[in-house]
This record gives sequence, C-alpha cells and structure tokens, in this order.
Amino acid sequence: MPYRSPVSEYKFVLEHVVGFSDVSSTDTYAEATPDTVDAILTEVAKLADEVMAPLNRNGDLDPARLENGVVRTSKGFADGYKAMTEGGWLGLAATPEYGGMGLPQTLSCAVNDFFAASCMSLGLNPLLTQGHIEALEHHAPDWMKDLYLPKLISGEWSGTMNLTEPQAGSDVGALTSKAEPQGDGTYAISGQKIYISWGDHDFGGNICHLVLARLPDAAPGTKGISLFMVPKYIPNEDGSLGEANSLRVVSLEHKLGIHGSPTCVMEYDRATGWLVGEENKGMAAMFTMMNNARLGVGIQGIGIAEGAMQHAIAYAMDRKQGRTPLDGTPEGTGTILDHADVRRMVATMKADTFAARAIALACGVGIDMTAATGDKAWTARAAFLTPIAKAFGTEVGMRVSELGVQIHGGMGFIEETGAAQYSRDVRVTAIYEGTNGIQAMDMVARKMMDGGETANAIIDEIEATAEEARAKLPDLGEAVWQSAETLREATEWMTAQGELNERFAGAVPYLMGFARVLGAHYHLKAALAEGDNGPRTRLARFYITRLLPEHIGHLAHATCGAEDLYALTTDELTA
Repeated sequence: MPYRSPVSEYKFVLEHVVGFSDVSSTDTYAEATPDTVDAILTEVAKLADEVMAPLNRNGDLDPARLENGVVRTSKGFADGYKAMTEGGWLGLAATPEYGGMGLPQTLSCAVNDFFAASCMSLGLNPLLTQGHIEALEHHAPDWMKDLYLPKLISGEWSGTMNLTEPQAGSDVGALTSKAEPQGDGTYAISGQKIYISWGDHDFGGNICHLVLARLPDAAPGTKGISLFMVPKYIPNEDGSLGEANSLRVVSLEHKLGIHGSPTCVMEYDRATGWLVGEENKGMAAMFTMMNNARLGVGIQGIGIAEGAMQHAIAYAMDRKQGRTPLDGTPEGTGTILDHADVRRMVATMKADTFAARAIALACGVGIDMTAATGDKAWTARAAFLTPIAKAFGTEVGMRVSELGVQIHGGMGFIEETGAAQYSRDVRVTAIYEGTNGIQAMDMVARKMMDGGETANAIIDEIEATAEEARAKLPDLGEAVWQSAETLREATEWMTAQGELNERFAGAVPYLMGFARVLGAHYHLKAALAEGDNGPRTRLARFYITRLLPEHIGHLAHATCGAEDLYALTTDELTA
C-alpha cells in the first residue's frame, strides 16, 4: 500500500481535540479558516503522496555522496525539493513581509508530518530552513532580513544550524570555533563543525549557515558564544551570488539511517561571517531556531510512526499465516491481522501515534496563541509542552517502527521489504536537537521554575475532561481522573526537590508518565467529540485500558530520587 497522508485525521484533531479554533479566532491568524486548512492539507498531501513518497526508498539505497568537494544528492531529490519550494511550503508560517504565508505554526506541523512520513531524508531540509527563518526574523538586523529572508522563504536558498564540534556536543559551551572582527562589520570564522544536516547539496542557490563561534576575549562557557551568518557564497547587494566563501565539506557521515540526507563535517577557514543578534548572546538566537526544530523533530517521529504503521498494516492485510479465531467469520480477513498479538501491535501503533500527534499539535497551538496574544500563560504552556512533544513524539516513532518490523516477522529483518528503513531513519530523532534525556531534564528544571504552576494547570484541564466523561464514559473518565491525580502527586514531589539531580534521576520517566496521561486526555476528548461508541471511542478504550497504566510505573520510577543510582559504584557499573 502506498503512503497516504492522514488528512482526515489532522482535520479531526485540529477541530475537535486541540482547540485550533482558538488560533483561527485571533486577528493574527484569521485567514486560517476551515476551508484554508482543508486546501493546505489536501495540496501538501498530494505532494507528499505522489512526489516525495516514491523517493523514500531511493534515498536509502542511493545515498548522498561527496565527489570532488561537491555533495551529490540522491536521484530525484532535486526535483522533489523543487516541488516543495514551488508550493511555497517552506514559508507557510513565515512573515508575509518577506514572502511567507503568515499562517499558524500548527499547520507547519502538518506539512512536516507529511514530509517526514513520505521521505524523512528530504523532508529534513525544509525543517532546518524553517528554523533558520525564525531565528533571523527574531534576531537579525534589518539589512540581513531584507537580503536573506525572501530567498530562504522561497526556497531558492536553504539554511543550516552549526552547533556541534568534535569535543562539544550537548556541552555547547565547550566549543572552540573562533570569530575575529575584521573592522568592516564582518568576522573571520574559523573552526570545524560536525553533524551538519544538509550542510551542502546540488539543488542550486546559496546555503546559509548559522554558526556559533567565540569572539576574542569572550567569557568561557555559553555566555561567551555569538551567532554568525556564514553563507556558502557571499551574496551581492542585489541578492545574486558572489564569490565562494572560505568553507568546505570535509566529509559526509556514514549513518544508521536517513542516508539521503547529507550530514556534513564542515570546515571554516577564516570564512566571512556577519553577526546575528548581539555579541555573546548567540545562544538566545540559536535557541529560537532550536525550539522550532525540537517541535519539528517530534513531528518527524510522528510522521515516521505514520509511515511505518501504514507499511505494516498493508503487510498484515496481505500476509496469511496459520489459523485465527476469526477464520470463517464475516469479520475475518484470513490474514495475520486476525491474530490477537498482531491486533495488539497494530492497535498500539494507532493509539500511540494519535496521542503523540495530539500532544505535538497542542504544543503548536500554544506557540500560535503566544504569537497572537503574547499571553504569558500560553507562552509557559508552549514551553512546557515542547520537550514532551519532542521526546514522546520521537519515542513513539521508534516504538511504532520497531513494531512495524515485528509485524513483518522475518521479512522485517530483510531490507527489501522497507520496514527496517523506518526504524533506522527515526532513531536519530531521539538524539538530535537535544537528546530526549536533555528534554526531560529541561522539563523538570527550567520548565518547573514556576513551582509547577504550568504543569498543574494542564493537569487541571485533564481532570476537567475526565469529569465531563464520567457522565458519558464513566469507566474511562474515572481512569483518566485517577491518573491525573497520580501525575499531580509526582509533580508535587518534583517541585519539592531543591537538589536538581534528584529531579534529573527521574526526569525521563516523569516526562513519559506525563505524556501517557496527556495522551489519555486527548483520546478521551476524541471519544467525547465522536458522540457514540464509534472507532475513536474504541481506540480510546484500548489506550486507556492497556497503555495508560504504564504511567504508574513511570511515575514511581520518577520519584525515587538519585541515591540508588550513585549507590552503585563506578567499579560495580563497569565490572
């Protein structure tokens, strides 16, 4: 079965589950009417299904390669990129002042979901450019916006982010790349960066690198880092391409997955760069880009989950193996989908994909409401949901793609079926843009500096939905209400810990427990919106009965503290 973008699913979740009407009711996003949303979803789906999906397997088998200093991309990728840019999809949420559509970030989530599901390797390119655009919108001087934003928004140029160095991964403050003032408003940028996704390609145009580097005599650590625009070609005043800058691709990384995406080692040798934002304030500007990317990476995980699920269901509907309880009945298919364990796996895939998608879209709504209203409560909500959306979305992507391999049985281990590619491609999403452990630590530390106010406000919403459900779906409503109370107790424990390492020891299980309960909340909202005992109610019952109970173990783990982790000595751990 070819990939089909879940247009109807998105329309239902936006309309009935995450409150997108709040966004479209604002003056800022008044153009995001139901008709506009339907038209966008339909057009993007056509592009993803008909143009990008056929490129996915080729990107895996015919990876990007470096030839004589030039990156050659997978066959068909250049045409696929052109189709994306011609639709204007890179600038869907960008400011209209520079050629963007000015539509909600939530709709960009749909675009990135469809692109990731159909061909993650290629879909990663515009995701980076979108974050690049947002960083420039918020931090670049006007002349830089005027020159770069129209080109980036149109897709004529593309953007990257350059943080990581061989000795400085998650510890960005350890970077050593240098920026020397040249006395004419430019800086000479020198250093090596690794893991630079789409650091070069053969699509034409310019490739614009946002590079973190340190000025002379800058303070150590993150406080001494600045951000610079370092283009592959130094543009002329009219936007045409000038001379090549002093930078190069040293090599391409040989990766587990996303083979069609060139991941570059970049070398800057006194390359010409321009300051973005203030001196020594580079992390603030880069975090604008990274926060955009973190939600986008969560969406990548969800997109891969969707693609892997569709792939596995198609196989399960075709593969015949053994007798099943449904043999000879009208409900039977005669295929492995009739086996109880295969049903369990497929239902898990569907239920978790829905939960992760709803959480990510709720985060998108929070971002859009922040932009439209400036309300601090919306700002806090979006910030709190971002690490959950990133970590849970990518964990679901890994789990669902793993189940996809399992459903294929022995054929899942054979590359020709394509099932393993989803699992290989999605694995990086739990690592880049801040590992999932870092997301969880951010959640229990920085995002709880309000004493748990934002977390408890979300828990209040969960309990309100559960109270409503008690009259219509009493068993489900009661289960969700009780889970919210358990979550509240764990949240109170977290905020009571003055020593952050006590929180960090249980940060990941706390995030996963929160996501489990939040997913139940959105499943319950879907069931209530359906209004009868239909398929969404039955899926909600599966999730709440079988998957929600996992929150008990997660939250018990979350509140153990750190003592037992350090009771195991280094010698004992390494013996």
